[in-house]
Amino acid sequence: MQTITNIERGDHIATIREIAQLAEVSTATVSRVLNNDTTLSTSIETRDRIFAIAEELDYKPQRLKKLKQEMKRSTLQIGLLFWSMAEDEKDDPYFAAVRRGIEVHCEQLGISITKVIRGDFTTALAEAEGLDGLLVVGSIEVQDVLDIYPQPDRIVFVNHGEELFDYDSVHLNFDGAIRTSYQYLTSLGHEKIGFIGGVEWVHSLRDRPSIRRSEEHRYVAYTRMMRESGHYYACVEWVDDWSSQGGYEAMQRILMRGDRPTACLIASDNMAVGALHALHEAGISVPQHMSIVGFNDIELAAFVNPPLSTVHAHTELLGETAVKMLVERLEGRKVAMQVKLNTTFVERNSCMNNKD
Repeated sequence: MQTITNIERGDHIATIREIAQLAEVSTATVSRVLNNDTTLSTSIETRDRIFAIAEELDYKPQRLKKLKQEMKRSTLQIGLLFWSMAEDEKDDPYFAAVRRGIEVHCEQLGISITKVIRGDFTTALAEAEGLDGLLVVGSIEVQDVLDIYPQPDRIVFVNHGEELFDYDSVHLNFDGAIRTSYQYLTSLGHEKIGFIGGVEWVHSLRDRPSIRRSEEHRYVAYTRMMRESGHYYACVEWVDDWSSQGGYEAMQRILMRGDRPTACLIASDNMAVGALHALHEAGISVPQHMSIVGFNDIELAAFVNPPLSTVHAHTELLGETAVKMLVERLEGRKVAMQVKLNTTFVERNSCMNNKD
């Protein structure tokens, strides 16, 4: 490890020994602190004292500022609050990717996630005590969150089902994603475009069985695009649990209609996989008789038959952005921000031209 051998202060060169004497520590400790040696076991008070003396002696203030920032980040106590249980997260690639983005970026910044909070209000209240910041993943009642952690300027809501204008939040640009998908289908000549959506629930910590239905952003964007395109054909089915089985059953209900769509937007790839199975089972060819567009771009989407055209959701970036926003807040940003991340449309083989 490269060490600092001297510190310039105007015409005077302050030595490590001088700083050590003033800080009442060894020269080795000064050197390791100023080189941000994370393996050094010493108190925060000692590190702060060494930095203060070095600053007083005018040692490279920008470098010192960065080192102090890194040191403070390494001591942060950050919590993750989830509504879902651990086993639910394992079965959901979307939220698993969000968490992976959070963990990877925290590691890059030298931040430790000290608490992963799941459970009822009483459990969450005890676990959140003493945290420096909180990342809330998924849709949980805002007031419940504030009741367990009453520091709104130290909370970032990640992928909350509702728009939160008064708090830091980050979610996908659902409107832009559905607009791109819908316009893609209309460019292929489709006018009878159906929609299979998942029900959005906002969960309560105080009363875990209690849930409140909220607006589903993809459905809102779908209805807006219908109006803007002058289309009057509406075919909508809902899935409570966003599962492949739910998508399968929703497509079966669509196929029972006399006037079925020529294309269908589906709010998650999991549901789209189930819908494809229902179509294959009914002898309806995709994309020859119905075009399908999914959402998320899970790994399986490229390997189903036919490979699924879908919206790539940058879910790991959601987690990374949430960490950046929280760090900004802890380091002085005063104004709450609402960040929307754009998506990328991925064209594969589940759609075809419907023009005469």
